[in-house]
Amino acid sequence: QVQLVESGGGLVQTGESLKLSCAASGSISSINGMGWYRQAPGKQRELVARIRNGGIINYADSVKGRFTISRDNAKNSGYLQMNSLKPEDTGVYYCNADVLPSDGGLLTRYWGQGTQVTVSS
Repeated sequence: QVQLVESGGGLVQTGESLKLSCAASGSISSINGMGWYRQAPGKQRELVARIRNGGIINYADSVKGRFTISRDNAKNSGYLQMNSLKPEDTGVYYCNADVLPSDGGLLTRYWGQGTQVTVSS
């Protein structure tokens, strides 16, 4: 079993910064990719950023130049540095990880429980 725990959310004002962390634990052989998604009230969950093996990174157009995704493979952790935050960045942020389990099972995507980010104007 694999667990993902996000942290670092909170309430900030427009223009401020937050750094989200996502720690994966459990029966992990390797992690192929990690991503951050967000869901605003009344809206669908959307991709914010994703980092895959080899350093391949994708960002949503709305966060390019403001957000930076990174990962620490040794710690099975991922991060999302969010700068110049805007009210439209408000939502619940979820991380996910594509995990190859240590028991030889199939590559599986796991999700965290989410962390709230609120940006006031």
